[in-house]
Amino acid sequence: MKFCFALDLKNDEKLIEEYDRYHQNVWPEIIDSILVSGIKELEIYRVSNRLFMIMQTDEDFSFDKKYALDNANLKVQEWEELMWKYQQALPVAKPGEKWILMHKIFDLHKKN
Repeated sequence: MKFCFALDLKNDEKLIEEYDRYHQNVWPEIIDSILVSGIKELEIYRVSNRLFMIMQTDEDFSFDKKYALDNANLKVQEWEELMWKYQQALPVAKPGEKWILMHKIFDLHKKN
């Protein structure tokens, strides 16, 4: 399964550079938590202060399971709190919502 998400960073060049550096050396516990949850591939792209994340999972992946695992992992909580220093919710986000699931509107290989 493939999921795509969007999120903004605070529009501050110094903070954006720091955020990029953190993602060049993601903590090993975070990598482990991603893999344990059933995520097989995860990429984050950035243009200016807008982030786009592509996540490919196994067929057993569930957001509920990922949420429960993350809430039980103190290192993930520490990482998320640290990352929130750099991130800001999209204008359409609900209170407390960070990454917003995007909806696919076009597929080159899928006929209408």
